[in-house]
Amino acid sequence: MASEEASLRALESLMTEFFHDCTTNERKREIAFFCCYLTFPEELLDNFAQQIGAWRLCLYFLSSTRNDYVMMYSLTVFENLINKMWLGVPSQDKMEIRSCLPKLLLAHHKTLPYFIRNKLCKVIVDIGRQDWPMFYHDFFTNILQLIQSPVTTPLGLIMLKTTSEELACPREDLSVARKEELRKLLLDQVQTVLGLLTGILETVWDKHSVTAATPPPSPTSGESGDLLSNLLQSPSSAKLLNQPIPILDAESEYICSLALECLAHLFSWIPLSASITPSLLTTIFHFARFGCDIRARKMASVNGSSQNCVLGQERGRLGVLAMSCINELMSKNCVPMEFEEYLLRMFQQTFYLLQKITKDNNAHTVKSRLEELDESYIEKFTDFLRLFVSVHLRRIESYSQFPVVEFLTLLFKYTFHQPTHEGYFSCLDIWTLFLDYLTSKIKSRLGDKEAVLNRYEDALVLLLTEVLNRIQFRYNQAQLEELDDETLDDDQTEWQRYLRQSLEVVAKVMELLPTHAFSTLFPVLQDNLEVYLGLQQFIVTSGSGHRLNITAENDCRRLHCSLRDLSSLLQAVGRLAEYFIGDVFAARFSDALTVVERLVKVTLYGSQIKLYNIETAVPSVLKPDLIDVHAQSLAALQAYSHWLAQYCSEAHRQNTQQFVTLISTTMDAVTPLISTKVQDKLLLSACHLLVSLATTVRPVFLISIPAVQKVFNRITDASAQRLVDKAQVLVCRALSNILLLPWPNLPENEQQWPVRSINHASLISALSRDYRNLKPNAVAPQRKMPLDDTKVIIHQTLSVLEDIVENISGESTKSRQICYQSLQESVQVSLALFPAFIHQSDVTDEMLSFFLTLFRGLRVQMGVPFTEQIIQTFLNMFTREQLAESILHEGSTGCRVVEKFLKILQVVVQEPGQVFKPFLPSIISLCMEQVYPIIAERPSPDVKAELFELLFRTLHHNWRYFFKSTVLASVQRGIAEEQMENEPQFSAIMQAFGQSFLQPDIHLFKQNLFYLETLNTKQKLYHKKIFRTAMLFQFVNVLLQVLVHKSHDLLQEEIGIAIYNMASVDFDGFFAAFLPEFLTSCDGVDANQKNVLGRNFKMDRDLPSFTQNVHRLVNDLRYYRLCNDSLPPGTVKL
Repeated sequence: MASEEASLRALESLMTEFFHDCTTNERKREIAFFCCYLTFPEELLDNFAQQIGAWRLCLYFLSSTRNDYVMMYSLTVFENLINKMWLGVPSQDKMEIRSCLPKLLLAHHKTLPYFIRNKLCKVIVDIGRQDWPMFYHDFFTNILQLIQSPVTTPLGLIMLKTTSEELACPREDLSVARKEELRKLLLDQVQTVLGLLTGILETVWDKHSVTAATPPPSPTSGESGDLLSNLLQSPSSAKLLNQPIPILDAESEYICSLALECLAHLFSWIPLSASITPSLLTTIFHFARFGCDIRARKMASVNGSSQNCVLGQERGRLGVLAMSCINELMSKNCVPMEFEEYLLRMFQQTFYLLQKITKDNNAHTVKSRLEELDESYIEKFTDFLRLFVSVHLRRIESYSQFPVVEFLTLLFKYTFHQPTHEGYFSCLDIWTLFLDYLTSKIKSRLGDKEAVLNRYEDALVLLLTEVLNRIQFRYNQAQLEELDDETLDDDQTEWQRYLRQSLEVVAKVMELLPTHAFSTLFPVLQDNLEVYLGLQQFIVTSGSGHRLNITAENDCRRLHCSLRDLSSLLQAVGRLAEYFIGDVFAARFSDALTVVERLVKVTLYGSQIKLYNIETAVPSVLKPDLIDVHAQSLAALQAYSHWLAQYCSEAHRQNTQQFVTLISTTMDAVTPLISTKVQDKLLLSACHLLVSLATTVRPVFLISIPAVQKVFNRITDASAQRLVDKAQVLVCRALSNILLLPWPNLPENEQQWPVRSINHASLISALSRDYRNLKPNAVAPQRKMPLDDTKVIIHQTLSVLEDIVENISGESTKSRQICYQSLQESVQVSLALFPAFIHQSDVTDEMLSFFLTLFRGLRVQMGVPFTEQIIQTFLNMFTREQLAESILHEGSTGCRVVEKFLKILQVVVQEPGQVFKPFLPSIISLCMEQVYPIIAERPSPDVKAELFELLFRTLHHNWRYFFKSTVLASVQRGIAEEQMENEPQFSAIMQAFGQSFLQPDIHLFKQNLFYLETLNTKQKLYHKKIFRTAMLFQFVNVLLQVLVHKSHDLLQEEIGIAIYNMASVDFDGFFAAFLPEFLTSCDGVDANQKNVLGRNFKMDRDLPSFTQNVHRLVNDLRYYRLCNDSLPPGTVKL
């Protein structure tokens, strides 16, 4: 005993030092050695916890120390013993542990630190997880007794919650049979447990309700008005919910919070059933009221003491916990018929709470009321509303006693009085869900469309108006100025997210109520446009240019707000463009024309008076505002390009001058902005609009507009300063498309292809002039131009040409023919330059990108001989040494080069017909003999995905290269037993796929599993004789081992399905041969356990049952290994 006590005191001292902030790692290692010596001198500390007898010393430590570190370490030893070594513990020791630990908990639970107490509870529950009910029959009975005894109720509730957490959804260290047994045992206890919890909550509520003093008349006492009586059909329910909220003492609050935590966890896994009684639901809602009880929170703060403040917070926490319980029930989509009435009652009671917290009165505005509530409570309440709309609205809307329109009124108030931006975003998400529901309902019941819209029209118009107000500084300046418009999060700033979510709501209302939405939005836009268009009168000429003569601080602030609002409203108008086209074009033509004419006027105005270059009194604020408005007006006009295209078709039939004027004026607005003197934001908006006019609208007369001719001249002028790369690419794309894309509604003989072909050749010749001049330099011994300058020319030219090809690739044959004729010389130059730059990976990367785009879009136009020449050149250049240099020594750029090369080969192997079939042996050889050996063992995923895609494409599109099947053979044999060719190459490819499943890269694993499954679906891969006899069960074995080792757990479902598809080819062989062989080869399990695993794998042949058996096998195999590892050496297994 003295020795144990001395060990304990020394251990306490050492462990306190061990966890001290100032202790070095070296000293910690020394302490670890001493600790081990004090406990088991002959063993190292790491092994101490593995000693089955260590628990006795730890039990002494627990009962004799008050040192937190020693207690926690001792409990960790017990936890390790129970979860990893329990099978090997002698029965007598188990009985002693099962007896001692609960006694220890009962004796000290009030004095132990909460984290030690909770850990001790978990250790006892872990014993129950292993032994209840067979060897620990009173485990759950003890918990129920603890709950029923007032002295130990809190402890019993902690044990109950821990039991629910650990036994309802246990970890993988149990067999499937034991997991199912535990779940059944717990379900048998649910009714009793829920009854106990209901009783605890009701008792506390009733006890304190009786002793609570009757409050003075509340200013909110009128809350049981018409709306409430609609929500709660029963007057007694309304009266019950209007009872004053009792003041609870600290112990009662603690017990109630534990009971609600238990309920929340129980609700997460028990099914909806009659066990969840109306009495329980009503009680939970009583406690949900604590979250919206401002009076109690104020009393706590007024009374001043820190204890009162804590009490106020605890009361709020009860409300949060109650809402968590409610939300757990709400999240269940599968609702039995008998439970629907309960749901309706829950909704009614929750919306009583919603009315309570959105009640406007003299004492509180709604916003101030929400600000005073616990932020977590508001989050839970918002979660409830989201679950109601997304999961249950379609179920509840049909109930006549549930007033949906009144609910929307409350939701409206709740949304637009949110105290935080995040809260507002969450509420907008709920409205989006509601609008989606309404839209799908109308589409499925078109006959009732008018009735549905009439029911909700007022609510939707109100929503639209308020959302529009919220994005305007005129109405919401204080809140909008708080939004961050600089820091990017998920590629958008906080302001951009706010605006985008708001405009989505506006657009969805527009889809439902187009006329109302337009008549609401357009006048607001008009007001702000008047301010913008009126700026011209304030522009004066100064020595350095033009200046905006608005200098007063207040005027500048108002102008700033107006410009910000105009920018937002322009985005709103652009977002609505899709609702003016298609079937509704004629009906809404007038409104759309009004919008487009205004947008054209605004863009022209901005370009003519050059507001983007004007001097202002506050340049850091007003100049970006003016640029943004101009850019947004161009972007909004671009959004109407599809409407303009439809108008173009109509105008072609009617020959209207109005359309010609719109396009000409737009070009007058765009052309001055295509300049190096214009800010990038504005320049790019102008370029995008030009591309849309050329690509989407395609008016016949576009090329003859003087402004367009001006752009042609600027781009082809060698002396003109080049635009920034992105703008240059866009403008060249637009000019190319003007010449290449067929004009709509015109027959082939009126397309003027000869003239357009000549003009396109001239355009490409001008754009590639410097590039084509590089050809002689590429083979000369000495370069006349520095390498860096050459690289710049290659980059600038190829980026433009690649974009032109990419954007023409899906067009008509004639367009692609003209494009290739113009590009032909540049393509030949590229092929000639390629060998000279093979060691410059950045240049090679760009060249291969260009060739890849050519192969995808213009391979037919290039012709077979030249395409063969390109492929052969690449195959010759990419030797094994060059591939190794690119992959191993040139970093990410070198890998990108190889990936582009493999992408080109992917296009080649997919080509139908026999033209490129002669290249297949070389391509497969390159893959398997040159690329694969370099990347196979590299942990990096670079190149692998592209290589395996190439192998998949090779198999998928060239199946007959490997399997020849004749119609005669099919008729003679009944089924086609194909003749196998090129078997070594096929086997090597399959082996590479198999090896990829042994590597850690989950993305590659998922991709390759999908490829195999696709080959099986399309080509019956698993049924082929070579796969069936030599590979099938090797793949199944690998996939099973992956499941057992949990290396790719995210793909459990996909792996299970693949195993089923492979096994289904030969179920008899799987059950009779493979499964026994697999179990025989499994190490870490004995013969008896293998037999049990085999017996438990039922011979089901349907997919759900089979995959369930697979996952059971994997789980139980892991469990048996864990059990066996925990047994002491030399244990005799029966």
